[in-house]
Amino acid sequence: MRTMAIVAFACVVTAIGALANESHTHRERTWVAPAAVDSMQNPLKNRPETGAGGQKLFRQRCSICHADDGTGAKPGPNLMLRRVQQQSDGAFFWKISSGNTRTGMPGFSFLPRLQRWQLVKHLRSLAEPTQPRMLSPAKTKR
Repeated sequence: MRTMAIVAFACVVTAIGALANESHTHRERTWVAPAAVDSMQNPLKNRPETGAGGQKLFRQRCSICHADDGTGAKPGPNLMLRRVQQQSDGAFFWKISSGNTRTGMPGFSFLPRLQRWQLVKHLRSLAEPTQPRMLSPAKTKR
């Protein structure tokens, strides 16, 4: 009898967990920026000198949930995923600004506008391929 109760409890916990994961995924998919902001362009897009500021902000404000490299950590999702990176700069800006209490994403509207655009710029840089590092002659095998 006790074994049956434990098995039943485990089944209920598993079912609740599956529903929570499905619900979380659904909420992420339905978190869509309004059309009016979706078309916004990043005013810092062609200003490479702003990249370091975005990286610093990301490490201070975002890496606790998304990891330093954007690959995600509990509870934040992987920002490197194609479905994330395919979003517009305006959508990123809106999501950074407004947050999403259902998924645990805080809003950062308190940050100055250009700092939020720096974060968008940094998110884009995370997905850029890195240049292979050249080995020094002393370290190469002959």
